[in-house]
Amino acid sequence: MNAKLSVMPKELHEPIFDLNSTLCCGQAFRWDKQGQWWFGIFGKNACKIRQKSGSIEFEGADDRSVKNYFRLSDDMPKILSDINKDKHIKNAIVKFKGLRILRQEPWECLISYICATYKNIPAIKNMLNNLSQKFGEETHLENHSLYVFPSPTKLANASLHSLEACSLGYRAKYVSETAKKICDAALDLESLKKKSYDEARRELLELPGVGPKVADCVLLFSLEKLEAFPVDLWIKRAILKYYAAQLPRPFVERVTAQGSLSNTSYGKLSSFGRQYFGKYAGYAQEYLYHYERTST
Repeated sequence: MNAKLSVMPKELHEPIFDLNSTLCCGQAFRWDKQGQWWFGIFGKNACKIRQKSGSIEFEGADDRSVKNYFRLSDDMPKILSDINKDKHIKNAIVKFKGLRILRQEPWECLISYICATYKNIPAIKNMLNNLSQKFGEETHLENHSLYVFPSPTKLANASLHSLEACSLGYRAKYVSETAKKICDAALDLESLKKKSYDEARRELLELPGVGPKVADCVLLFSLEKLEAFPVDLWIKRAILKYYAAQLPRPFVERVTAQGSLSNTSYGKLSSFGRQYFGKYAGYAQEYLYHYERTST
């Protein structure tokens, strides 16, 4: 039986949730759209979901799980008002109003972004689907087979060869070593939600395969750090295109000439984003990212 959850408060006359933008903006990799429905799995919830006439309809999860995962309690009018600093971000907000940051499960998010390094979205989806099918539990929704993301124990016990066979390449070693650290309780991911952005980031950076961008993505998409501002090629382009005048000219010239960002350059661009957009900088990042990626 379908469940319905209204997402149009009476005091507003337009939806403040955009399911399509939220699921296709590149923040999560295990959702697929078939017709009007998105099929995916979060936690152990194999779910299909669509947006229709100001509400969302879904199967396979309860109201509470859906509200939590899609952050339907976030105060979008306030968030969008706070980040709406200039005409550039305003264009992105107008185009994708209702895009929300997902509240992903930290372990899956961590491995997803370790795998995402230097890969495009189709390749990332392929790696994660391979891992899930090989090491995760199979579940079904209608005629669809979906797979729960494998636990740290499953991946810690997997051989490097079997991980490499999932198309991970050199990332297989990072996934294996990180899984072992999590199993050995070297880091409790959930505990990072209670720590400051800087503290949580420092701890993530100690994990194999986690650099500044991976850390910021995990902080933003799974650890409640909405001030995190990941910087990739698209965000670098956006900052240089729209905000170069607010940065030192020698730095802009140096970053423009760089292929990949050094850790120092990454830190300065990310810090600019956090300072300029404030405590919801992560939302600004995702709006700018999706706008730039779809406008070229």
